[in-house]
Amino acid sequence: MSSIQLITTGLGLELQEKIRSGKTIYIITSFSMKSGVELLKYSLRFAAEQGADIKILTGDYLYITQPEALNSLLSIHPSIEVRLWKSKGVSFHPKAYLIETTEHDHFFIGSSNLSASAMGKGVEWNVLIEDDKKIFEEGSEEFVSLFYHDQTTPLNAESLLEYEMNYRGFHQKHTNIGKVWTEKEEVDLMLPTEEKQVQENYVLENPAAYGEIAPRFAQIEALEELEKTQEEGYRKALVVMATGLGKTYLAAFFAKRFKRILFVAHREEILKQAEKSFKNVIPDLTTGLYNGTIKDGAADAVFASIFTLSMQKHIKRFSPNDFDLVIIDEFHHAAANTYQKVLNYFQPQFLLGITATPDRNDNRDIYGICEGNLAYCIDFLHAIGHGWLSPFNYYGVYDDTDYSQITWLGTRYDEQELLSVQLKKSYANKIIGAWEKHKQTKSLVFCSSIHQAEFLSGFFNERGNRTVALTSKPTGISRSQVITMLEEGELDAIFTVDLFNEGVDIPSVDTLLFVRPTESLTVFTQQVGRGLRLHENKNHCVIIDLIGNYRNADIKISLFDHGEKKGKGTSIIPTTPESCSLYLETRVVDLLTEMARKKQPRKDALRDAYFELKYELGRRPSYLELHLLGRMGAKAYYDEWKSYHRFLFENGEFDEVKQEVYEQYKNWFKEVEKTGMSRSYKMVLLEGMLERGPADWYKPITATEVAPYFHFYLTSEKYRKRIDFSGKSHKQMWDYDEKKVSGLIAKMPMSKWSGSSKGLISFENGLFDVQLEVPERFETIVYEFTREICEYRLHSYFQRKVTNEETLM
Repeated sequence: MSSIQLITTGLGLELQEKIRSGKTIYIITSFSMKSGVELLKYSLRFAAEQGADIKILTGDYLYITQPEALNSLLSIHPSIEVRLWKSKGVSFHPKAYLIETTEHDHFFIGSSNLSASAMGKGVEWNVLIEDDKKIFEEGSEEFVSLFYHDQTTPLNAESLLEYEMNYRGFHQKHTNIGKVWTEKEEVDLMLPTEEKQVQENYVLENPAAYGEIAPRFAQIEALEELEKTQEEGYRKALVVMATGLGKTYLAAFFAKRFKRILFVAHREEILKQAEKSFKNVIPDLTTGLYNGTIKDGAADAVFASIFTLSMQKHIKRFSPNDFDLVIIDEFHHAAANTYQKVLNYFQPQFLLGITATPDRNDNRDIYGICEGNLAYCIDFLHAIGHGWLSPFNYYGVYDDTDYSQITWLGTRYDEQELLSVQLKKSYANKIIGAWEKHKQTKSLVFCSSIHQAEFLSGFFNERGNRTVALTSKPTGISRSQVITMLEEGELDAIFTVDLFNEGVDIPSVDTLLFVRPTESLTVFTQQVGRGLRLHENKNHCVIIDLIGNYRNADIKISLFDHGEKKGKGTSIIPTTPESCSLYLETRVVDLLTEMARKKQPRKDALRDAYFELKYELGRRPSYLELHLLGRMGAKAYYDEWKSYHRFLFENGEFDEVKQEVYEQYKNWFKEVEKTGMSRSYKMVLLEGMLERGPADWYKPITATEVAPYFHFYLTSEKYRKRIDFSGKSHKQMWDYDEKKVSGLIAKMPMSKWSGSSKGLISFENGLFDVQLEVPERFETIVYEFTREICEYRLHSYFQRKVTNEETLM
């Protein structure tokens, strides 16, 4: 039975007791002080040692959180996840402690931050809600969604160093912190923050008129390719289909052949929409939601929130092989930590990833998550060419704002500085002029912020138009009502921020207006897709886009390029499908030409991308991590420096010992990095040698010795076997025969590599010998450098081969 208790003193003692027996411990506080961390750290360490799932989120608002507190949090236990909310000047005031024990749920919420005074004898009011399962689950889900929000960053040595520098700089400028706090607090009380999400009045995507529920258009082709994929023995596949082609219905048709299904998404709207689609396709299917408020995990098809499922206590309620098919919607999110936990836990017969926008800004290799198996891909331009999506007329309108004068915060422009431009009447007049010139009847307007959306909606209404600002901020009218009003002609436009990026559509929209700088190409692609659904009252979609000298302005135009070398030609104006048109004002063409000419020098951009990733990881990334996680990939570093380790050497990333190792053995590292690879055999041979460890890997080896590992590696994954054991002379290697495999190794990698290595490798009398002498003090470093080059080259080789095969299909 649930209970509620008011706690006005001694919260710390209550927390210590509950934490020690906690299985799930989530802490969110605006500020953290070293005294508060010291008060709880022994209890937290004890719980962590018992295997508790512990996550702590604290904020940087007004730089009140002490760097010493963050350092102390990092030192408690390596399994504890700590993240920092980057407030960017907007208040961050939550204080809650969620602790689940074997027998009870404890939800502390109130005024106490993580400090000894707030949890001791200070005047604080907190409420303890016990055993209210609904409230506890809602709070847990909201916590996890905030914990992994784009506005958070993992706390590690690198991010702590940056915070400490910002902390010192802020306090040097603001000695009277009390006055600053009071003024900002008053503003925040009057203007609620935009991050709060309203979880009611969901708008489900209007189902297309399928008539008899059967695959159509791109779904037919995609299903055929998925069937081929299964026949070839794959257990994972990615399908990329433009918005409006029915990805969810495709997943439902494919799911017919499986007994139990798990469908994972990150938005409530998508889950409810997917459940409805699956029921339409498979009427006798039992379905259930698994989210913050509903836990129906026994159904044939479970539609789960990623934020709920990624919690340790919830994922452990299922066994790894509970589901025959796991579907991950909006798969471009799959590289995030939440998704990785789910993907690493479940072992289904088949994993299907579906998305409309596979290309992440940070270049994370989501293709690799599906074994490089892109089963089917059709973007919105090719879908328009088939007549499956609406054509468009694109108008690039010149925006004379100088965005170079607005502070860039790593992933977005400073909101207050941006608003100072966007809330000017001269800017609004420019927008309404372009809209009135090109618009049709039903417009969706994408803005940067709630303030901008509300301002522009009011401005448009003052000039006789009928518009509404529809955002995450509560209003007196529901989303569904607003959408109905637009569809029925009672509104001319809806101004929004990010509500319509994923999972929600208004097919009758015939005009898109972009009045925000493009910060994410993925988001821009999603938003363009909002206007391309076919509708009986729409011949084409008008896209009106304000183009200024903001980041990615020149790159996003390439999304409309239908040419064979998309985005890589010399012309600024792309080639669109025949049914579409693209008009750029003369000043826009001049601007894009100038931006292309003045692009940041490539080496500087690569350095920035490297240090961004290092900051995210809290350490130097390996070569493969740079490839998978880095914003510009890894090949670009080889193109500029001819060696990743040379890049590290020249940019001060090595200590004195590693510098000495690099200079002494750079010819060897260069050889491993540049040697030709028509097949994977050289690197597989090297990896087999590396299995012997730092002291022995470079010692002479025979083909017979390495044969078992060589065969195991090339037959352990279906795609490796298909690619490198596919020729007539290689198929005999599928079944292990020591003599045949040894003969292949001696002939292919050993003889060929020794012949092309310019004396760095010899192969005589059956011995493959790397000509290295490595003193004991260098062994580990030489081994690690060699291993990470080998690891990267193998991964990129198979990724490239798979991509090339699919291009030829």
